Amino acid sequence: MSGVDPASLVPYVAWGGFVLAFVFGFVGNRTNFCTMGAVSDVVNMGDWNRMRMWLLAIAVAIAGAQLLELGGLVKLSNSIYPGPNFTWLSYIVGGFLFGVGMTLGSGCGSKTLIRIGGGNLKSLVVVVFMAVAAYMTLRGLFGAFRVGVLEQASVQLASGQDIPTLAARAFGADRTTMAWIAMIVFAGGLGAFALARREFWTFDNLLGGTVVGLVIVGGWYLSGRIGYVAEDPNTLQEAWVATNTGRMESLSFVAPQAFVLELLMFWTDKSKLVTFGIASALGVVAGSAAYALATRSFRWEGSATPPIPAGTSSAAS
Repeated sequence: MSGVDPASLVPYVAWGGFVLAFVFGFVGNRTNFCTMGAVSDVVNMGDWNRMRMWLLAIAVAIAGAQLLELGGLVKLSNSIYPGPNFTWLSYIVGGFLFGVGMTLGSGCGSKTLIRIGGGNLKSLVVVVFMAVAAYMTLRGLFGAFRVGVLEQASVQLASGQDIPTLAARAFGADRTTMAWIAMIVFAGGLGAFALARREFWTFDNLLGGTVVGLVIVGGWYLSGRIGYVAEDPNTLQEAWVATNTGRMESLSFVAPQAFVLELLMFWTDKSKLVTFGIASALGVVAGSAAYALATRSFRWEGSATPPIPAGTSSAAS
């Protein structure tokens, strides 16, 4: 948008993020949507249904985001992800640690927020430690190691690291053409795989995969279109309002928890705003709680006190 006061767009982006995440939390609770759960179902039980739901969500998100860009509504290059600096070691180490962490925490970041909405107080502990670790990785001790060590191992590409850009450069083709091809191949392939088995075709599986994917697309449109200012009157540069990265964003579930913690710690700092990420983290909890209350499945759940062995006094323990 141009000719608009950026501050006037902040409530739309923040509340829009809350609503999108509310839908995510509501549907995620109903369908038991979880990244780690999808992987563990395949490994432990050979059940691919949740994995197919997860892949369907990815397919919908890829197709929707690409159609937004091909329709001229957003530019995905305005997010932090497709830049030319390919920090491969950071991706490997970060991905490995995330996998270990979500296994120890009994769920991915989104599932942890969903569990809090259902009354699970153990997940609240996980969120607090996740938020602290995320903040340290962004701006603290781990952040210095990330920037000074991990991100030094990188490949500087001539242009973006997204597949359409890489393919266009490799084949000397038009990027728009390659974007169409990439969308058909990847979104179509993942969607076809997800829908290939008849037992997957249940209401909850289709609901989870479709709605989660559409919510991600909605996030890109909200921050990349509604929250976009062509020329900020204060800086005379383009801007994306109410995002922590200063770029367009969609739903994510680690860094926003760090920013929630930051907002709570610096509450009296009037420069701190409820951003898209912060609102979305709170929205997931609220949406999950709404589903739990509506279905009467909400219950407070804490850590049980371990039993004291026979012959041992409580004072000694």
